[in-house]
Amino acid sequence: MAIRILLTLMLLLAALPLRAAEVAGVKFADRAQAGAAELVLNGAGLRKRFVFQVYAMGLYLTGKRPVAADAIALAGPKRIAIHMLRDVDAAEFGEALASGMRANHDEAAMKALEPRIAQLGAIMEELKEAKKGMSIVLDLQPGAGTVVSVDGKARGKPIAGDDFARALLRIWLGDQPVQDDLKRALLGQPQ
Repeated sequence: MAIRILLTLMLLLAALPLRAAEVAGVKFADRAQAGAAELVLNGAGLRKRFVFQVYAMGLYLTGKRPVAADAIALAGPKRIAIHMLRDVDAAEFGEALASGMRANHDEAAMKALEPRIAQLGAIMEELKEAKKGMSIVLDLQPGAGTVVSVDGKARGKPIAGDDFARALLRIWLGDQPVQDDLKRALLGQPQ
């Protein structure tokens, strides 16, 4: 009898709708589709610069990973979803991404990444401005590259290399993350 009750409870819990995470008024779905893969929200957080809220961000993986090295090394596609909370010059935004990479890589690694960082920078500069309310999605597809989408529309060509995808993740999850509490939030750790 107890087993039957337990199974019924488990089925009821499984049938409950998934709740979205909310950060600074931005809702992140618990699941996302990247090609044929279903991803789960690993965590979501807020990027602040001084007292300003810059963007809300969600990290989607094929399975939850609370440790940064495990999240970065996890096989399969990944998604970085960014929702802008203020207007930022696109070139400045691209440079901030490159700076986050530099903080987490040695000179030789940065030299290898340089052409692809320039490719990302060119995509950002095309936008002119990362405007408040804009959605920027970076889909990290192993073997196929990183696809940059803005407000649901792909921009530029995919940026080649799984090493580039890992370098992007290290901006927020590396040893020198852009913001410590954002790193913890993306890993689903208590704040």
